[in-house]
Amino acid sequence: MTDLLYSEIEEELRASVRALLADRCPPENTLARCETGEPYDRALWQTLARDLGAASLAVPEEAGGAGASVREAAVVLEELGRAAAPTPYLGSAVLATTALLALEDADGGDGAEAAKLLASLAGGERTAALAVPLSAMPGTGAFPAAVRADSAGTLTGTVTSVADAAAADVLIVPAEGRDGPGLYAVEATAAALAVVPRTSLDLTRPVADLTFTGTAARRLAGAGQAPAALERALLTGAGLLASEQLGIAEWCLTATVAYLKDRRQFGRQLGSFQALKHRLADLWLEVVGARAAARYAADTLATGDPDAPVAVAVAASHCGELAVRAAEECVQLHGGIGMTWEHPAHLYLKRAKADQIALGTPDRHRAALAALVDLPAPVG
Repeated sequence: MTDLLYSEIEEELRASVRALLADRCPPENTLARCETGEPYDRALWQTLARDLGAASLAVPEEAGGAGASVREAAVVLEELGRAAAPTPYLGSAVLATTALLALEDADGGDGAEAAKLLASLAGGERTAALAVPLSAMPGTGAFPAAVRADSAGTLTGTVTSVADAAAADVLIVPAEGRDGPGLYAVEATAAALAVVPRTSLDLTRPVADLTFTGTAARRLAGAGQAPAALERALLTGAGLLASEQLGIAEWCLTATVAYLKDRRQFGRQLGSFQALKHRLADLWLEVVGARAAARYAADTLATGDPDAPVAVAVAASHCGELAVRAAEECVQLHGGIGMTWEHPAHLYLKRAKADQIALGTPDRHRAALAALVDLPAPVG
């Protein structure tokens, strides 16, 4: 049986990431950054990606990475969720990197270009984003048709609500061409590319619309590999997003317990009231279950287990709802202070709500799960 317990290496990685975030990403810094025109902490991202090597975890050593796996990347995402950190880790180190990992020996494209780009992402030299809507879900079987590629290799079309696009140096764009679907690399500085920021519920993970008007692009892969690479990226992203949602829920539970131990009413600690104890106990049990689901999803993705689509659907449907419930409990049980801008609870509620629709809603994942295990699709 697979060992889902955290290994010693994973715990050491967690400790390093948590220490970095505690030093560089306290809640007051994130709140202050949300009021500026620069939501991402680029210095923090460079330290995390390049100095700590977090961007290279899932990349093999021969491709310029650390040679770990997505299990370790999941640990990083847990800590980023726990800190509501404003970094493009999901877009660059998970979605874009996973797509490029599937393009070795790419057909009809430039495998050397994909390998070079992958090495630059793993080394923290560049940041990328996968040009699909944040709501894109694995398992649909449909390749995006919003962007078209002409015979000259230029792209035309619009993709809405792309996560982490504003921080990207390069975009990995799925596009339909004369020879079928393909994946293309587009420089963020391209003259015929418009990146239009949109208002995002999650202030720490902005989204943007991308408009291509005859934009120069480099073809990375053709119809033989592009659909499978995109599906692999979306499946991995949905599975690892569950770990971020787990981190959100853990922070909300820990912060609420600490507050109720400290806050007093009627001469007693609030945490001593039985009704509140029961609510927190129920939440703790759900967090434990979510950890098992998220860990199993990450492990199946890391080992190439054919059960990965089922594991991801279970984790995404459970963890997506849990993170929102934990954040709502956090806001409510903090009372008046939990409703204020100065308290970070709203950052976690907004991140949880945005994550709930990212890469497939819980309802859509449950419907996908029903099909995967031959059960009637849920109604409503």
